[in-house]
Amino acid sequence: MNVRHRVAAFARETRGAEVLEFALVLPLFLFLAAGIIDMGFLFNNYQTLTNAAREGARVAIVPGATDTDIRDRVKQYLQADGMNPGSVTTTITPVQIVLASGLVNGVKISVAYPYNYMVLGPLAHMVQSPNTFGTLTITAAATMRTELAAGL
Repeated sequence: MNVRHRVAAFARETRGAEVLEFALVLPLFLFLAAGIIDMGFLFNNYQTLTNAAREGARVAIVPGATDTDIRDRVKQYLQADGMNPGSVTTTITPVQIVLASGLVNGVKISVAYPYNYMVLGPLAHMVQSPNTFGTLTITAAATMRTELAAGL
């Protein structure tokens, strides 16, 4: 058997092809699964942040509420979901809301939180230096009109 026939026979051999295909596809599949999981956690944190901003706005519209009360409520909400309340930035802004009947006073609560990618960040750090992918600041805001005390 000459060399040409041996090469042709080797090319037709399919033993181990599945293992080779699996070895090539597995890293891509794991990276895709890690991305899906990371985006799921990111979306969960965004939803929690949105709810925390709304809770802060609910406290802010009540007469007599202080900035400390608002920030404490936002931190309590985040802590209840397992997020780090020390990393949150809460901004309280008085606003004018335009209605058909005129202007009313309101308050806008903006909440910012740094999200660290659990899997994609470390993977990107292994490939890319300096790492510009590890952290993302997610923000959410809620605006509500202020209430007046009864009898005013």
